This record gives sequence, C-alpha cells and structure tokens, in this order.
Amino acid sequence: MQKELSWSEFEKVEMRVGTILEVADFPKAHKPAYQITIDFGAEIGIKKSSAQITKRYSKESLLGKQIVAVVNFPKKQIGNFWSECLVLGAIGAENDIVLLTSEGTVPNGLRIG
Repeated sequence: MQKELSWSEFEKVEMRVGTILEVADFPKAHKPAYQITIDFGAEIGIKKSSAQITKRYSKESLLGKQIVAVVNFPKKQIGNFWSECLVLGAIGAENDIVLLTSEGTVPNGLRIG
C-alpha cells in the first residue's frame, strides 16, 4: 500500500458516473484496448478514454453501461488518440479488469465520494 492521502488530496480527485455511448477497436494501442466515448451529463459533457478491457467485455456489452471514471486528469496521448478521462476498474490476474459501476442507474455526472 502506498502512503496515505489527506482528505483534501482525496477531494481533488473527481470520480464521476458516465454512460458509454460508443465503443471502437483501438488497433494502434500497444496492448488490446477499446476507444470509448462516455456521457458524463450536462456539467462535464462527453469525454473519450482508452481502456484495456477487451478480455472481459465485448464492444456490444459495453454500450449503455454506466461506469465510474476520473474526469479531472490532464489529457493523455495514447498513439494517435487523446484519452480525456480514466475509466476505473479492479485489476485482476493477467490484467483482467472488472469495471467499477453503479448498482442501479443514476444520473450521468453524479460524483463518487
């Protein structure tokens, strides 16, 4: 475990719920990944992300799924693609990622805290 965060440090991380609108293959990624378009509601809008979740999820199974992502990191270039948020998941053996989701449907953009 890494060093403990202060409460003020934790409050700076904006984790929000969003709904996946589009999923595309990302053949230029070094590891198998999808390019995902996510709706975070009126306040934040639409953001894109690259996610290495191809082992557990098909493109079709992701459409309409609500996920949790960090939305206030700086953009990161991955190949020819700009990732605008970090999709969160539990990382298992051999990078088998299980997405963090809400138990029920909630408004897009709802903050996790």
